[in-house]
Amino acid sequence: MSTLERHAGAPALLRVDPEDPLRWAHEERRTVRTAAVGYGAVLVRGLGLYDPILAGDVIRMLADELMPEREAFAPRGSYTDRVYSATRWPPGLPLCPHHELSYRDRFPGLMMFVCLTPPVLGGATVLVDSSTVLEALPASLVSRCARDGWLLVRTYNGDIGPSWSDAFGTGDRHGVEDYCRAHAIDVEWCPGGRLRTRQRRRAVVRHPTTGARCWFNEIAHYSEWSLGPEAHAELCDMLGPEGLPVTTCFGDGTPIGWDLVSRIRQAYADNTIREPWQSGDLLVVDNIRTAHGRDPYEGPREVLVALADPTRA
Repeated sequence: MSTLERHAGAPALLRVDPEDPLRWAHEERRTVRTAAVGYGAVLVRGLGLYDPILAGDVIRMLADELMPEREAFAPRGSYTDRVYSATRWPPGLPLCPHHELSYRDRFPGLMMFVCLTPPVLGGATVLVDSSTVLEALPASLVSRCARDGWLLVRTYNGDIGPSWSDAFGTGDRHGVEDYCRAHAIDVEWCPGGRLRTRQRRRAVVRHPTTGARCWFNEIAHYSEWSLGPEAHAELCDMLGPEGLPVTTCFGDGTPIGWDLVSRIRQAYADNTIREPWQSGDLLVVDNIRTAHGRDPYEGPREVLVALADPTRA
């Protein structure tokens, strides 16, 4: 027995009470996937996914395929094969809404989250409809991004962020170069063994099922301005402008400043929905239609994550 509920300011909520979560996932697979596309995300409550092994099995039943993570920005733990911990981001800081791996040429069409341990306070996974964000942004910004795309520049400096060997899963330079060549990433080896990469991607895409135009990128999240102007100034003093671990530009290489990044972040904030986590919850998110982030929190928070259904723009 299942009931779908809709409440203002919250994702679609599917209440279930199955005797066997795996059988339920097999029988209701199409229902859950259709709801994720139709509503942008669906929170399934009542499955009782308290164990990471069971949670991983249910996720695999619902997904077409799970992806390994490559080009990571922040470390994750691993529960089982291709089932990870949530990004390790300081609990006292919000995590800006973003579309997972939208800087890759192959990204997850669905994101799946399971809450094993909810935080004491805060810590909700926030959701934002990407078509709504697109409509809220200045037309000139949307037009330029739709025309030129966006450019992600990363410097693996060994001080802040992952090493290039961790990000690409190999300590062999030729292996990194082969991967980057296959995925349309420009490579530059810098003094001291540092690596700088550049990858240009589309910033506005059409949803493959609905045809809706979506603001699909990580311009505001993986920006040198992601922690605000003061932190930006400190990073520049510490590493120099050429040593910043990450920044985003327009597709032609023109820098994107705090004025535009703050406008994008405000558009996310104005259109965010959320539902506090309960232990055993499953959240399925359409990664193209819906951006996700995280509220600050207190206390322990254990959420596992899977990147499902590899997709190309």
